[in-house]
Amino acid sequence: MAKNNLLPSGLPRIESMEMRGIVKRFPGVLANDHVDFDVKAGEIHALLGENGAGKSTLMKILYGLYQPNAGEILLNGQPIHIHSPADSIRYGIGMIHQHFMLVDSLTVAENVALGLKSSREPRLDLDRVTTRIRELSKNYGLQVDPDAYVSQLAVGQQQRVEIIKALYRGAALLVLDEPTAVLTPQEVDDLFAILRQMAQDGHALIFISHKLHEILDLTDRVTVLRDGKVIGTRLTAEVTKEDLARMMVGRDILLERVRPPATVGEVRLKLDRVTAVNDDGAPVLRNVSLEVRSSEIVGVAGVSGNGQRQLAEVIAGLWPVTEGRIFLEGREVTNLPPAEMLEAGLSYIPEERMHDGALKEFSVAENLILQDHIREPYSKGIFLDFRHIARHAQEMIRKFDIKTPSQETPLKNLSGGNIQKLILARELARKPRVLIAAQPTRGVDIGATEYIHNQLLQQRAEGLATLLISEDLDEIRALSDRIIVMFGGEIMGIVDNDQTTVEELGLMMAGEKKDLQSLGVAR
Repeated sequence: MAKNNLLPSGLPRIESMEMRGIVKRFPGVLANDHVDFDVKAGEIHALLGENGAGKSTLMKILYGLYQPNAGEILLNGQPIHIHSPADSIRYGIGMIHQHFMLVDSLTVAENVALGLKSSREPRLDLDRVTTRIRELSKNYGLQVDPDAYVSQLAVGQQQRVEIIKALYRGAALLVLDEPTAVLTPQEVDDLFAILRQMAQDGHALIFISHKLHEILDLTDRVTVLRDGKVIGTRLTAEVTKEDLARMMVGRDILLERVRPPATVGEVRLKLDRVTAVNDDGAPVLRNVSLEVRSSEIVGVAGVSGNGQRQLAEVIAGLWPVTEGRIFLEGREVTNLPPAEMLEAGLSYIPEERMHDGALKEFSVAENLILQDHIREPYSKGIFLDFRHIARHAQEMIRKFDIKTPSQETPLKNLSGGNIQKLILARELARKPRVLIAAQPTRGVDIGATEYIHNQLLQQRAEGLATLLISEDLDEIRALSDRIIVMFGGEIMGIVDNDQTTVEELGLMMAGEKKDLQSLGVAR
C-alpha cells in the first residue's frame, strides 16, 4: 500500500465514509428519515442538531449499536455491513463516548489492553502495550503516562486515554460525541489541537456538539439534523452561529443575552462555612461560604462532579449539613426539610427534572401544583378546587408558552424543553424570594433555552435572587453577575463576571484557587 494511504500509526486510512438513505424507526418515532451523511480523510465534519434530532441514533448505527431499517454504509466506495461494535472497530471506526468507559483502579496501559487478546496468553502484553501507547502519544501529542492510574488523571487526560484506546485498536475514523462537555476551557483548547493534528495526519473525524462556537472554531463542514431529517450540509467557513441556529430550529434565535445593569439589594441567601459528607463520610462540600442578593444571578461553574449538585440539595433541604449554617433572608434554615424551605421562600429547579422535579404519569395541570395542592387556593379543606386548578394551569401554559395538547395531557407526552418550562413556571408561580436553578437548560432545545434564559433575566429585574448552577460555561457567562467556581467540593474563587476571563475561570475549574482576598463573599 502506498505510504500516503497510511496514517502515522502505520494503519490504512479511510479515504471516505458515506451513509446513504439511512432510516431508523422506533415504536412511534422515526429517528432517522432517509439521512445522507459523509466524511472524508483529513476532515472534521460536525453533526449538529437539538436533542432528539437523530444525531446519536445515526452514529450508533455507524458504530454497530443499532441496525438501520433501510439505507447503506459505504467505506471507500464499497458497501459494508456493520452488525456490532466489533465490526465497526474491524473497519477502522472508533467512537469516543461522552461518558468515559474506563476502570479507575487500573493503569492507562491496563485500560487500553482490556478486552484485547494477548500474544502471550495467559500473560499480558503490557510491555508491548506501553511501548505502543508511548508511540501514539508522541505521534499525536497526547502526553499520557501508560503507568499512571486512571483515578489519578484529570478529566482531560482521561479523555486522551479514550482516544489512545481507539487509536490502539486501529481507528482511522473517529466519532466524538459531545467531547467537551466535561472539560475546562484549557482542556478544550488542548483537545482541539489534538483533533486538528489528527485530521492533518489523515484521520476522518465526526464531531458532535451543541456548542455553536466550537463547531465554527474546529470543523470543516457541518451537517444539521432536525426531526430526523437532514436540513443541510454547509462549509463551516460559510455559515454563522445565527445560520446554524436557524437551521436547527426553523426560525431566528436570539443567541446573545442582554444582561442589563441591576441594583442589587439585601442578602437573600447566605451560606456560612457549610460542609457536607456522603454516605461513606467523605466530604462533598468543604467550608463553602457564599451570598446571593436580590436582583442578582450568581453562577456556579465547574466540571461535573465537583459538588455542584450537593450544593443545590444542601440548600433545598435534600442533603444534610454536617457543619456550618444556611440563612434565608436572615433566618437560619440549616437542615430544614424541603416543605419548610418552600414555606420560607425558596424555589428549586432540580438537576434531574424527571426524577426529582415532576411526575411523568401525572397531567400537566397536576404537575403545575405539586407541593402546593394542599394549600389555598388549590384546595378547600380536604377537597381540591378543580376549577381554580384548571384556571391556574391555563394561565401558566399561556404565560410560559408550554406546548401541550391540553392541560390534561400526561407529562410524559411533552418534550424535554416543555417539561422544563413547566417546572420553571411552577417554581416561579410561588413568587419565591430565592431561586436555585440547577442545570435549567440541560437537554432542552435551543428555542426553550432562549426562553428560559429570558425568564431568568426578567425575574432578576423584578428582584429575585438566583443561584444558577450550570456546567455550560457559556450559559454562566451570559446570565451571571458574579461567578463562583467549584472544584473538589470547595470554592476556588468568587469573581465579578465583567472582570474575569474564560482563561481565569478555566484555571479555577482545574483546581487553582484564587488568592484569599478574592474569596470574600462580601461585595
